[in-house]
Amino acid sequence: MRLRSLLARLPIERFRNPPPIVAVVPLAGIIGGVGVLRRGLTLESVAGVLERAFKLDGVKAVALLVNSPGGSPVQSALIAGRIRALAAEHERPVYAFAEDVAASGGYWLLTAGDEIWADDSSIVGSIGVISAGFGFPDALKRLGVERRVYASGAHKGALDPFREEDAEEIAHLRTVQEDVHEAFRRQVRERRAGRLKAGEDELFSGRFWSGRAALGLGLIDGLGDLRSVMREKFGKKVKLHKIADGRPWWRRRIRAFGSAPSGLDEMPERLLAGVEERLMWNRYGL
Repeated sequence: MRLRSLLARLPIERFRNPPPIVAVVPLAGIIGGVGVLRRGLTLESVAGVLERAFKLDGVKAVALLVNSPGGSPVQSALIAGRIRALAAEHERPVYAFAEDVAASGGYWLLTAGDEIWADDSSIVGSIGVISAGFGFPDALKRLGVERRVYASGAHKGALDPFREEDAEEIAHLRTVQEDVHEAFRRQVRERRAGRLKAGEDELFSGRFWSGRAALGLGLIDGLGDLRSVMREKFGKKVKLHKIADGRPWWRRRIRAFGSAPSGLDEMPERLLAGVEERLMWNRYGL
């Protein structure tokens, strides 16, 4: 009798009918190798996490938590491409969720999802390409400094901030930007085929919208958070399994400290990188 009573208390049903598992992959931060005390999102930094997510035993789907103001278009394309390749290889659906911001390259990552979800107040969109900087053509002259640059190649010094702008160089930059923008547009057209509800002049203008407005434009499929949407799709017993970096905490800590400026010569570059990163977030009010 004691054995039967003990067996009755065991969670045998859990083994017979295990709860569905959704692997959760956070994709947060600037995209590309930038940042002062942390590395940005690159294919190299997330490839292992993505592999583990799609190979997790019993996983029914993979959910992406995107919180990024953008960055490198190349890394955006590489990460999104790897997600789609793994989804096809393992036959797993992918659900993408925008948190505070999924703009520019961040939206590119969202398009890796079969369905895209956001909060009412999430910032979504900014489908465009930008190149920004400063010009100081008269600064050195006023300081009495002579700048000497030696280059091989007629356009090797193109867009030098200490020279007057050159119309031909600007035209070439715009051509490059248009090529990148077209790659972005192509990604959105293919991944959101049949779901876009506005003209390309509006959607691909570089504007960003709230989650609610993005829903009306067809850039996302619904408004909702990760837990609520996954419970609705897979039942209340669904388990959300966050996939961590995979490195021991002490190695992550050492890398963070190791990336700090090691000398005064590195300080200006890292400070500028920090300012640039801050400005990318500030553009969206964060």
